[in-house]
Amino acid sequence: MAKLKVPNTYVIIFAVLLVCAVATWLVPGGEPQTWQVFSALYEGFSQQAGIIAFVLIIGGAFWVVNSTKAVDEGIMKFISKVQNLERHALVRKLGVGNIVITLVMLLFGLFGAVFGMSEETIAFVAVVIPLARSLGYDDFVGVCMVYVAAHVGFAGAMLNPFTIGIAQGMAELPLFSGIEYRIFCWVVLMLIAVIFVLWYANKTRKPVVIKEEDNVKTSDSDVSSSKVHAWICYAALTIILVLFSIFYASDCVIKLGESSFETPWLLWVATGLFAVISFFALWNSVRMFILNMLMFTILFLVIGAMGYGWYLSEICALFMALAIAAGFSAGYSADTIAKEFIAGAKDIFSAALIIGFAAGIIVILKNGQVIDTMLASMASALEGTGRVGALGSMYGIQTFINLFIPSASAKAAVTMPIMAPFADMINVSRQATVLAFQFGDGFTNMITPCSGVLMAVLSVAKIPYEKWVKWAWKFILLMVAIGFLLLLPTLFLDLPGF
Repeated sequence: MAKLKVPNTYVIIFAVLLVCAVATWLVPGGEPQTWQVFSALYEGFSQQAGIIAFVLIIGGAFWVVNSTKAVDEGIMKFISKVQNLERHALVRKLGVGNIVITLVMLLFGLFGAVFGMSEETIAFVAVVIPLARSLGYDDFVGVCMVYVAAHVGFAGAMLNPFTIGIAQGMAELPLFSGIEYRIFCWVVLMLIAVIFVLWYANKTRKPVVIKEEDNVKTSDSDVSSSKVHAWICYAALTIILVLFSIFYASDCVIKLGESSFETPWLLWVATGLFAVISFFALWNSVRMFILNMLMFTILFLVIGAMGYGWYLSEICALFMALAIAAGFSAGYSADTIAKEFIAGAKDIFSAALIIGFAAGIIVILKNGQVIDTMLASMASALEGTGRVGALGSMYGIQTFINLFIPSASAKAAVTMPIMAPFADMINVSRQATVLAFQFGDGFTNMITPCSGVLMAVLSVAKIPYEKWVKWAWKFILLMVAIGFLLLLPTLFLDLPGF
């Protein structure tokens, strides 16, 4: 009997798109969109142009950095340090790999909870996967350390403006109210996610053997033996950062919930650290200087996102600067930098295509006007189901809709105006309804083919979508079940803000 073959990712997405187009003919109130399938693909690409450009630029930038072998050298030194740490009994008992996985996941889980990190994970996956491999883990662990952690944090967020902020605003609730219970939910969800990933990582880990002769390999486009270019780059970047701090440091405002903190010192501290640490890194080697630039690029990305409201355009500019600085420091000519950048963009191009195709599904659903009809029908069917049943059904509806509309802001605009008044009718708090939206929005993002971010991450990691589904579905089901259990206390306990 022939083994069932899972279709190509593009085939899966196009099949979903066709099903949605047919639904516009069958759902009452829908506007038939079958003949607009191909134009929807174009509109999808147009609407996601920013993310597509972001993916291509990130791919090109990391290819330039990787071509210098800076990341390879950094990983080799990290492994050496890890082996030294394992001489300590406590560290050896806990396991260095376990410590690294836990800390990285908690960090990205916090990013997802505080400022809704999502698209940015595409860039970090490219950095963390080689780290996971160096510790003996497979690429699934690397994806989990960044993407899964950020999205579990996203689901259990306490300050995410893109989910909680929008949903509470539409439900006419005080912004970020009920934060106390949300913090508890975040802790529970992250704890379960970390335990699950540690269990899988240790079950599949392969022993890492480092030999003395395992030095970083060279290539035709290797780093120049001269440090002149790198010193020039170091001086130029330091001057640029000082000037940037002079003009913009006072504008840095970190927002946490309804509170905001002016932090004019933050950019100056980061600039000072760059100047000092980069000096010693460059004194060591050009590759260490390039790796150091990569680490500070990530640091400035976080500062920019949290303190200045940076998004795709600013992050793209940051990584373009990294690509040029890394290539110049390595002694590359302008032609070589361009050649390496194009090679990276070409390597990641499939991810960009998938993002556009996935967005076409959303276009069909919106233009076909089937979502409102479906949602209204589902809401009316909840009457008479009781508080537990109604809240669970709301959660189920949000989870189901998220398979087709992974955008939190779009789904909040569609669902909350209906769900919030209905919650009043069945004596369920609007805050619980927002929490149901929040959980329903987060977990299935990690498995739906409509998520351009997921498809881009899998392309970066070179993990076929069907393999990811086979690996992730049990974990997603577990998180959905835990989400329902966390909703129940909102019905029976007197929780702050609920």
